[in-house]
Amino acid sequence: MSPLVRIAVVVPHDMVLDHELWRWAPADTGLLITRTPFTDRPVTLEMAEEISQTAVVEQAVRDLSAAEPHAYVYACTSGSFVHGRRGERRLATAMRRAGGAPAVTTSGAVLASLSAHGVSRVAVATPYDAALSARFGSFLAEAGITVVSTGDLGLSHHIWEVPYETTLGLVRAADSDAAEAVVVSCTNLATYDIIGRLETELGKPVISANQATMWAALRLVGRTPPTSGDLLGHAS
Repeated sequence: MSPLVRIAVVVPHDMVLDHELWRWAPADTGLLITRTPFTDRPVTLEMAEEISQTAVVEQAVRDLSAAEPHAYVYACTSGSFVHGRRGERRLATAMRRAGGAPAVTTSGAVLASLSAHGVSRVAVATPYDAALSARFGSFLAEAGITVVSTGDLGLSHHIWEVPYETTLGLVRAADSDAAEAVVVSCTNLATYDIIGRLETELGKPVISANQATMWAALRLVGRTPPTSGDLLGHAS
């Protein structure tokens, strides 16, 4: 068995789906998870801006550094896209500098996944309100990704409570024939058990925030994440 590798994960204070991140991790990979400081804001642009402050993420990385992780992850989509491509790069650079190991953000991981699929035209499904969803679209556009259709749930809290049936409906409604893939935002939106089902149904890649995050993180440490084909066995 290969030696255990350690991935340090910084998540927002309201993250509930730690278990979903673990489901993506191979047996020889451990996750070390910490949270950004509590804020009582709802999930809005203002909250995303607050939890994306470089100093906040850097401190979380330092808090994890004693365990000498092999890589760092900022597992928050909105917190890593809210300040555009420049802001996302700034966060990743700050994490590498503070932790002394490779680092990736969720939004950076989404772009890397789209690039790996050779995709430039996407449908976007989010649980957010219209303003935060629009900011994600702007982030993708900066990276040369064309958003051809969208769907959102308009939620500002308790996103982790969204049931699979609601997410299935959201993704189906967001998709269009012009989209080469569907991007599903938010690490607090559960998707693990339905990605394989959706890809089979829609006939195209479905890239969720947690899937992309763990795919990119595992690549940093030389591990192979599950494929969507593997997930069909878990579909509910």
